[in-house]
Amino acid sequence: MPNPLSLLGEIHTIISIVPAVAGLYSFAKYRSIRPETNTGKVYLASLALSAISAFGLSSTGGFNPGHALAIVVLLVSGICLILPRLRFLGRLMPYLRNLGLSFTYFLLWVPGINETLSRLPPSHPIGNGPDSPPVQTALLIWVVLFAVGSLCQAWIVSRRQATRRIAV
Repeated sequence: MPNPLSLLGEIHTIISIVPAVAGLYSFAKYRSIRPETNTGKVYLASLALSAISAFGLSSTGGFNPGHALAIVVLLVSGICLILPRLRFLGRLMPYLRNLGLSFTYFLLWVPGINETLSRLPPSHPIGNGPDSPPVQTALLIWVVLFAVGSLCQAWIVSRRQATRRIAV
């Protein structure tokens, strides 16, 4: 393998699988990540552990884009948890919360896509870092999926709100 994982890298990878699976399950079951559910709690807790463990990883020996992503993930997750308390947002709150939590899931996979394609298969990896065409193509597809998914979630929220208004 060209770049073997350190022990912390292996631990970080194992931890990062948990929010990847929990987020996918939550999207499949609820069409969003819902912090009030057990799956949402597992997602957020393991996402925080994943982000925190990323601070110990650095191939350059200093602050890197992975650290910046971890900070953004922690900030956006925290904001999404306090959004329901911000009453002035009104009907905008569920849209922002869905977008924010989906964005954390999107960011979780950005380094995952890069690292996976840059390490697998071990004998001849598909990519060789974030600047390689296969990695950039995969990330572009991921951006498109995030955009389409976010639009679908916004449509679902609007339908739920319309149903509630009719019921009232």
